Amino acid sequence: MIISMKPDATQDQIDHVCERIREFGYKVHSIQGEERVVIGVIGVGDVTACLEAIEVAPGVASAVRISSPFKFVIKEFKQQRTQIPINGVSIGGDQFVVMAGPCSVESEKQIMEAAEFVASVGGKILRGGAFKPRTSPYSFQGLGEDALKLLKEVATTLDMRVITEVLSSEDLPLIEKYADILQVGTRNMFNYSLLKSIGKIRKPVLLKRGFMATIDEFILAAEYIYNGGNEQIILCERGIRTFETQTRNTLDISAIPILKMETSLPVIVDISHSLGRKDIVLPIAHASLAAGADGLMFESHFNPAAAWSDSQQQLDLKESEDLIRYLEKYFKF
Repeated sequence: MIISMKPDATQDQIDHVCERIREFGYKVHSIQGEERVVIGVIGVGDVTACLEAIEVAPGVASAVRISSPFKFVIKEFKQQRTQIPINGVSIGGDQFVVMAGPCSVESEKQIMEAAEFVASVGGKILRGGAFKPRTSPYSFQGLGEDALKLLKEVATTLDMRVITEVLSSEDLPLIEKYADILQVGTRNMFNYSLLKSIGKIRKPVLLKRGFMATIDEFILAAEYIYNGGNEQIILCERGIRTFETQTRNTLDISAIPILKMETSLPVIVDISHSLGRKDIVLPIAHASLAAGADGLMFESHFNPAAAWSDSQQQLDLKESEDLIRYLEKYFKF
């Protein structure tokens, strides 16, 4: 259910409605809007009796049953676009954000050069893998905590924010210590245990769409995080697996406006993992932002040929700068 309070509803009236909801066995999620308070209700109970009781409660403007499987990330619950502030950087606002850096952290020199470049072209968020989920068990798996320390040190020096991937619930305390944004990769979008754990964390999370996931499944994964209490969710479209072989994945451009229509959450597009190639990055980045994306994520390395992972899709510094300068002609960064 979604309960809308009147603009002049008092705090006592809001508290009374919440208490009545709990009496019927439901869980309350309350959000303070600019003009009104909207209360989200989930759980199992006598829906009809609860609605009838709430509709006549003082201060209530309306009470509506939600038939959709989505409860909290949808616009019916929160009509204003979600903006996520991260130490002076806002995701989901009027400006597009850039999240860039190497696929994986390899050395202090490598991450510093990458970060200095990203900062020089206006990027505020440094990406880099500390723990790498690889298809082959013999591929480079990341430097672990050493990489996290390097990311934090470099980002602090350059006044940047850190985003890095979480592979398991066991890693959460360690990564939370160093990262400003926690990333859930495509392989873990269906890891509901991890999503529940991240729901208890009070840090922004970037949730990547599973490479075999429908849009509805993607939104429901975000619901897992929101239901745990973490409302700072950024959706990331990174392409899905199809029969096409010209690209690493097939970037679902149509998902961007659909996600923006269905949810209140910011949407980022990962143009590196979706394409797996560099020669069509400019038009795809342009199309992503034109479709409504709030920003881009891409991989950048000072010497991609020598990269320890995903060398074929990482932009070198000149290619990265060309991308940003091209986009600056059309969009506000």
